[in-house]
Amino acid sequence: MTSIKQQKAFFLCVAITCCFIANAQSTVGITNKPDTSYTNYSAYNSIRKQHPNAKLVSTTVLKSVKQKSDITYCSVGERKLLLDVFYPSAKTKEKRVAIMIIHGGGWRTGNRTQHYALAQRLADLGYVCFTPEYRLSTEALYPAAVYDLKAALRWIHKNAKKYKIDTAKISVMGFSAGGQLAALLGTTIGNKSFEGTGCYPDYSSDVQAIIDLDGTLSFVHPESGEGDDSKRTSAGTYWFGYSKKDNPLLWEEASPLAHVSKSTPPTLFINSSVVRMHAGRDDYMKVLKEAAIYTDVKTFEGAPHHFPFFEPWFEPMVRYVDEFLKKVFVSEKNK
Repeated sequence: MTSIKQQKAFFLCVAITCCFIANAQSTVGITNKPDTSYTNYSAYNSIRKQHPNAKLVSTTVLKSVKQKSDITYCSVGERKLLLDVFYPSAKTKEKRVAIMIIHGGGWRTGNRTQHYALAQRLADLGYVCFTPEYRLSTEALYPAAVYDLKAALRWIHKNAKKYKIDTAKISVMGFSAGGQLAALLGTTIGNKSFEGTGCYPDYSSDVQAIIDLDGTLSFVHPESGEGDDSKRTSAGTYWFGYSKKDNPLLWEEASPLAHVSKSTPPTLFINSSVVRMHAGRDDYMKVLKEAAIYTDVKTFEGAPHHFPFFEPWFEPMVRYVDEFLKKVFVSEKNK
C-alpha cells in the first residue's frame, strides 16, 4: 500500500525533475445553471434492479424536532448561501452536540435537502443538525466549496448560544463528495489557506469529530477511481478545472489524506461495498491509530454507494453515528 510520504515524494519529483507546468485552468464546466441530475429518486432508479427491497427514506413531521429553513449563513457578492437547522423541541439547560451534514453529488449536483430525513432523525436523538448548501462546480471551482463550508462552520460557532451548542462538540458529516469535503474540513483545522475570506473571520471553524459516508480520502491514491476523462469529463476535472494529469498537485491538495495528522479529530467511516469510494481510508486510519486517535469503520457488505438514503441501511447508519458521537463526546462525569 502506498504511504503518504511516498505519494508526496512522487509528486515532488513530478514538479521538480519533470518541470511540471499546468495548462490554463478550464472554466468550461461553469454554466451558472443548477445541475439537478442527482436526486434521491435518481439514486433509487439506479439501484432498484439490484436492490429491489431497498426503501427510500422520506422526510416526516416530528413533534420532537423543530426546523428553521433558508437561513443565510454567508454571502459571496450577491450570492446568498443558505442552510437549514434541525434541533430538538425539548428545552434543555445542557449544551448539545452539533452535526453539519454535507450533501454529495460529485461536487457538481445534489442539494442540501437530500439529507433532511437524516437531519430529522438525528435531531430526534438530541443533536442539532445543519444542512448547508455550497457552491458547486457549475458555479465556482475548487476551493470555493471548501471556503463556503468553512464559513458555515464559523456561522455555527457564532450562533452556538442560540441553538445551545457546545462548541467543543461540533462534528462534520458528509456523503460521497460531501464525505470528502467533511474529511478535508476536519483535517485542515488551523490551516488558514483553506479558510477563505469574509464571513465571521473572528470565529473558529474547528470541529471535533468527522463522519465520512463513502467519501474518498484521496484523489491521487492508487485505489482512487476519480479523474478518468477517457469517456467523458470527470466530476473531479470539472471541479478543479484541471485534469489529474495537468495538475496532480492540486488534486493532492484537496485530498484529506494529504493533511491527516496527530491533530485530526476522531473519524468514523461508514462505507458501502464500492471499493473505489474508500480510496486512502486505510492509510488515513493508520495515521490516526499511530497517534492514538479514535477511528472506526463500519461496512455494509453488498450495499450500493447510495445507501444513506435507503433502508435497510438508514437506521443502522444512524445507530453507528449515534454510538460514535457518544463515544467521542463522553461527558466529564462519565470519564
